[in-house]
Amino acid sequence: MVKNLEHISGSYLIFRLMLIVVLLNPLSGQDTTLNIVEKDTTFYPGKPLLMSLIIPGLGQVYNKEPIWKPSLFFGTEILTLASVFYANKRADEIRMNYQEFADENWSIQNWWNFTQSGPTVIENNGMYFTDNKLKAMRSYIGTHHLTVHLKGDLQNLFNTEFLTSDSLAMIANYLDSEDISMVKDRHYYENIGKYDQFVGGWSDVFTDWYWEEKDVGDSTEIVIKTPKKQDYLDERYEANQWLNFAKFSVSAMMFNHVVSGLEAVWANRNKENLINEKSSKKTDLDIGLLFNPKNNLGIGGLALRLNF
Repeated sequence: MVKNLEHISGSYLIFRLMLIVVLLNPLSGQDTTLNIVEKDTTFYPGKPLLMSLIIPGLGQVYNKEPIWKPSLFFGTEILTLASVFYANKRADEIRMNYQEFADENWSIQNWWNFTQSGPTVIENNGMYFTDNKLKAMRSYIGTHHLTVHLKGDLQNLFNTEFLTSDSLAMIANYLDSEDISMVKDRHYYENIGKYDQFVGGWSDVFTDWYWEEKDVGDSTEIVIKTPKKQDYLDERYEANQWLNFAKFSVSAMMFNHVVSGLEAVWANRNKENLINEKSSKKTDLDIGLLFNPKNNLGIGGLALRLNF
């Protein structure tokens, strides 16, 4: 029982000391408050900056700014992050669609057949003439190439697993074999839509191919297409637009981090300047006694000094 009383007595003493400190703290005036704020703002100016660079709006929370400020930065973070995920998801969905479309409508067999029996003349306003500008569509050998994967007996026959499309003549008799497949990487799906050299692989090329003139500055470039190739290009363009939007969203997200950090530092500095300004304008009242040797008590009056 004694120990319990001693413990309670000690706790009560601590409580009374804490209460005295709390009650006396306001009497210390603005100086104590100034010291506390100065330690946070003057000696650690980078703290709200780093907090906002990590999570936008966190520096504003640290500065105890109005709730709309951290909400604005954090809301922008959520919006841009959602935009990045959504745009990438849409681009990936469209990519899968146009790749499936290409797998159904472009073939190496069709490409080889067209380069061997494709048109040697073109028609323009009822007149037929040859045009070397279209020679790219009549040759499987060009500035770009595809990669062919050999399997099974063909791999043993040619003693290699991969061939470039420049060697297409070597395997022409086996193009319908299950041991031949295309390496369908990013370059494959780009090449079959981008270059005239591969236009012969599209299933509608024998009946519906056409060309367009493209202004490239000093000259005009001939672009050979088919309706299915154009559909393929349209889907690729849409996918790329979504990817560009995702990149823009990432840039906006980083910009939001930087702006939040700079605003946190700026607000922190303004708060410090405001406190210093208030501190410099505080009113001091000083009352003292004037000495008068002719007075028996030595008091000649009161001295009043007011600083503001």
